[in-house]
Amino acid sequence: MTFDELRGAVAGRILVPGDDGFEQAARPWALTVTQPVAAVAEVEDADDVAAVVAYARRVGMPVVAQPTGHGAAGGIEDAILLRTGRIDNVEIDARQRIARVGAGAKWGQVQAAAGAHGLTGLAGSNPVVGVTGYTLGGGLGWFSRKYGWASDAVRAFEIVDAEGKQGRITAASDPELFWALRGGGGDFAVVTALEFELFAAPAVYGGRVLWSGNRTHEVFEAFQEITAAAPEELSVWFHRLQFPDAPPMVALDAVYLGAAEEGRALLARLDAIDGPIADKRAVLPVASLGDVTAEPADPSPSLSRGELLTDLDDAVVKSLLEEPVAPLINIQIRHLGGALAEANPDGGARGPVTEPYLLYLLGLGLPHVAAAVKARLTEIVDAIGGHISGLKPYTFLAPEEGAAAAFDRSTLARLGELERARDPHGVIRANYPVLG
Repeated sequence: MTFDELRGAVAGRILVPGDDGFEQAARPWALTVTQPVAAVAEVEDADDVAAVVAYARRVGMPVVAQPTGHGAAGGIEDAILLRTGRIDNVEIDARQRIARVGAGAKWGQVQAAAGAHGLTGLAGSNPVVGVTGYTLGGGLGWFSRKYGWASDAVRAFEIVDAEGKQGRITAASDPELFWALRGGGGDFAVVTALEFELFAAPAVYGGRVLWSGNRTHEVFEAFQEITAAAPEELSVWFHRLQFPDAPPMVALDAVYLGAAEEGRALLARLDAIDGPIADKRAVLPVASLGDVTAEPADPSPSLSRGELLTDLDDAVVKSLLEEPVAPLINIQIRHLGGALAEANPDGGARGPVTEPYLLYLLGLGLPHVAAAVKARLTEIVDAIGGHISGLKPYTFLAPEEGAAAAFDRSTLARLGELERARDPHGVIRANYPVLG
């Protein structure tokens, strides 16, 4: 298939295998995932998106939208990969505390624009993650304990439906689709823009404190003490780190939505742990939230696993703290709770998470260690299986998993029913389809 008709219908660029730039354009964020798609459409605007979807429907091909490719799962060999990265406009209405962003906007752009007005979105840890995919999957970030899922902050979506028609979706115009798009994934329409609420952030304090690995138990005890009494404005993440050619280390990352003196007092317990290698706690511009974890800004060969923990009893602690991290590079525990655990009658498909902690395991998928990393991921999960709830946030699904691992049975059934009604021919396909 040459896609000449599609090339003539869009202002953007259509790439097929063999074209210069195709391999890079088709590349996902996790280089361990393969995407030998039929074509890549690098679109310029919503009209281009509509043209691509209409063409795909006519020729019987699925369309997979990936602004940055962070959520790629593979299995889309027959698809047109829709890259919306050029639709990256960001507009801030400071008076109304609303952001309107294009489908390709990244969180770093939004935070820089919002921070200039003393505002913040519900951003995650990495500024190069796309706002749209993150939000369609729920969006779990630094301020979620205070304000909940990023998806619940959305006030409107601009979309292209499975027939190639453009529209604006709100709670009033299409309540069922609006509910599904707020945390239910990307099956139901291609989002070309979204509007969401911003929140006051006159002051933010936080950063990483890093110690040698021999302080692991002391740091974990501090993590438990701090989180036991943490206000919703404070989020704390614990890390055991084992970088290649480096000694074991342990860290706490913290972000407090409030004044520095209050943040310092809440984290004072850390000052009793001797010998920090580095202490980066400081006043943070919201545009610098990504500096806390300093995650990679470029695609990398990673393998990961996310699980929700029901508790941190002695057996869990023993498994996570006393065995070597290697061949993984990070064993991370995030404190949840707060607004995330509260039922929101006006919320979207994501719904509350009552589990108090998120476990995130990360390793490199390089050829010489990939098999060992996969085995270690399975080993850890098996060892603590009785303390894992069985569900997890959509944006923490691994490529071998499916949407059924992110939603309870009734929510998944409701999403599937909507998908069958709105896209019976399967034109629009999410990274993790609700219909499998």
